[in-house]
Amino acid sequence: MSNKMWGGRFSERPDEIMEEINVSIDVDRHLYAQDIAASKAHAAMLATQGIITASDAKNIGKGLDTILSEIGKGGFTFKRALEDIHMNVESRLSELIGPAAGRLHTARSRNDQVATDFRLYVRDVIDETDAALAAFQQALVARALEHAGTVMPGFTHLQTAQPVTFGHHLLAYVEMAARDRGRFQDARKRLNESPLGAAALAGTSFPIDRHATAKALLFDRPMANSLDAVSDRDFVLETLSAASICAVHMSRFAEEIVIWTSPLVGLIRLSDKFTTGSSIMPQKRNPDAAELVRAKTGRVIGALNGLLIVMKGLPLAYQKDMQEDKQGAMEGFAALSLAIRAMTGMVRDLAPDEAKMKAAAGEGYATATDLADWLVRTLKMPFREAHHVTGRIVAKAAEGGVALHELPLKEMQAIEPRITKDVLGVLSVESSVKSRTSFGGTAPKNVASQAKSWAKRLEKERKLG
Repeated sequence: MSNKMWGGRFSERPDEIMEEINVSIDVDRHLYAQDIAASKAHAAMLATQGIITASDAKNIGKGLDTILSEIGKGGFTFKRALEDIHMNVESRLSELIGPAAGRLHTARSRNDQVATDFRLYVRDVIDETDAALAAFQQALVARALEHAGTVMPGFTHLQTAQPVTFGHHLLAYVEMAARDRGRFQDARKRLNESPLGAAALAGTSFPIDRHATAKALLFDRPMANSLDAVSDRDFVLETLSAASICAVHMSRFAEEIVIWTSPLVGLIRLSDKFTTGSSIMPQKRNPDAAELVRAKTGRVIGALNGLLIVMKGLPLAYQKDMQEDKQGAMEGFAALSLAIRAMTGMVRDLAPDEAKMKAAAGEGYATATDLADWLVRTLKMPFREAHHVTGRIVAKAAEGGVALHELPLKEMQAIEPRITKDVLGVLSVESSVKSRTSFGGTAPKNVASQAKSWAKRLEKERKLG
């Protein structure tokens, strides 16, 4: 590493280990598009304000476009000796247009430059994630419409609880994804302020127009405090927090797919597209995609924790510790992107075993609550008493090894004489789900209505978007 960045202050070459720990180009090269966009906006503003000539600004813009093309085509050589993306771009710009390249750095620092670049990068990540989550929702809604009336067991404590429909289960993740999108959108609102022009930490004496550069880069406004602009990474933390919650949702669904595809459960099947075989056991079909989604969640949460720890003890303003803000975050965002796309693919691919789902829905006396509700509704029995009566009837059925709807009426009447044959009409799994008509309930009509509503909403978003 040479010392041309630092001018005459340093006379000796840095130690090799210093070069190795200090260099960041291997990571921040991914910010090249954002860095060049911010530089073009800055140069245009400098010219408008009369700080550099229009001719220099034009040459800078052309040179930056050339560099953008070179990087995009893979013809740009990134030099570790130049430490970061900013100096790599500036050095190449100098080769292309000469001394005018040095005027690009007027009224800015690498501190506000990297903060601007990273905000632009995270903003792009948020937009891409939102689009991926919308596609995930669309896939879920399509399958929910298809299976609005497909009965399956609902679970609490991983034990059969009450019958629901498969469509209802899928729509639960549509709602979760909607909240995930909301969190990302909220984070975007707060990050969409421009640090550019804050310089190293105190602003600049040059008559710059920060509102102009903010507008050019589609920020809502410039950041109001120069110290804050260069020294905080809460926009990354907030986005990683949203990403972590989203990843947890993906992981929960992935876990269900792992369980459901097990031969011991067998509620759904995945095709060869999303499963792998065993190197030694030819009969195996492993849900590797779902398992890896579970694992990717650790990457996302780890990125959040890592950056929290980096930032927790830093006084204002910029500290070199903050160079460690990008690698983990980028890896976390990439892991989430892959997880969402994998889950979307699995939703489209999975095939439920409807017969097995229906049979499983009736196991474990899943319609016991329906019996208790009937006792309350028909016999005007207090729910607590109905709960006890139902418990005794379930015990009787278990003793005989039969389902609730298979227990002879007279045996129910031996426990509660007022029970009539009408009770048999509520004890099937189909009757159970059809009765759950309260708002947000699992009744097939509810599910179909909610799925159609979501389909319209998502289509409207797509057209507007």
